[in-house]
Amino acid sequence: MPNTTKQIPEIGFIKLPAIIGNPKSKPPIQPLIPISRTSWLDGVKSGKFPKPVKLGARSVAWKAEDIRALVERLGGAA
Repeated sequence: MPNTTKQIPEIGFIKLPAIIGNPKSKPPIQPLIPISRTSWLDGVKSGKFPKPVKLGARSVAWKAEDIRALVERLGGAA
């Protein structure tokens, strides 16, 4: 896995397309963690991945530091 932690901000929030990527966007968004949306949400539900933070009535995101730690942990497991 390439060093993607440089792409993750130090603090703030990251929306799901920035985590799992979106090849249909213009320009395409490269994934930090290349899995499907369903697999990601199943991982969140099971506790394998961090829980999101509710930003509004219909908006959630993940803490940048949680995603950075996850990427580092997954990179170490490879």
